[in-house]
Amino acid sequence: MRTSALPPLDLHAHIDTSVPADDLTGLGAVVFAATRSLTEAARAVQRHDDRIIWGVGAHPGLACSHTGFDPDTFTQLIDHTPLVSEIGLDGKSRTPLEAQQTTLRAVLAILTHTPRIASIHSYAACEQVLDELERSPAPGMILHWWLGTPEQTARAIRLGCYFSVNASATRKTALLQTIPLDRILTETDHPFGDRSSAQPLPGNVAAVEQTLARHHRTTSRNIRHTVWHNLAALVRDTHCAKQLSRRVRSHLASLPPR
Repeated sequence: MRTSALPPLDLHAHIDTSVPADDLTGLGAVVFAATRSLTEAARAVQRHDDRIIWGVGAHPGLACSHTGFDPDTFTQLIDHTPLVSEIGLDGKSRTPLEAQQTTLRAVLAILTHTPRIASIHSYAACEQVLDELERSPAPGMILHWWLGTPEQTARAIRLGCYFSVNASATRKTALLQTIPLDRILTETDHPFGDRSSAQPLPGNVAAVEQTLARHHRTTSRNIRHTVWHNLAALVRDTHCAKQLSRRVRSHLASLPPR
């Protein structure tokens, strides 16, 4: 049974940039694909997939993402996409936090002038990430696989952040209670956040939609409409509609009223 005329929406997944376009079309979902370095991003943004939005990223946990980061190159790459993904801080990485902060601050400084939808990693560094977002406020910030405390979540909401949750995150009922529906988005974080899924694939957010629906006493169809409305708000806030594919723009234009 179809949940909705709208396709599933996956705000954070990792996809090899060499995967054939037909394979990605077969996913039947709109997927926001993260990259880990500017080298990978340079390959990704050359693609023109109707349902895959390729991001420009510098993963905080990888040393090469910082040594290979160049603000001018980053600025040039985001001309080709509405998405910056994945950036942030990782408190468990061997890469010194100071090096991670230098990269994140350079990225956020650019995003304050050239807004993009941005997927942010904050593992074991929730407070530090919020400090950086407060230091350089910009629209479009999504905290991916967020595991912050209720107090940190409330702070993130005040800062205007959204939250993308995967199957692992939705097991944390206390977390779901702190995130309002008008800030929620679905993700897989494939292949990391969907390992327990019966069918781990980018775009397969059915289990996440079902869990959110049970928690909020609504339907999976309503959850899908909600996350699409939340994406529409992010697109408006960042003024990046023209960088989306025609297909994704058509889905946004067809949204029913809330």
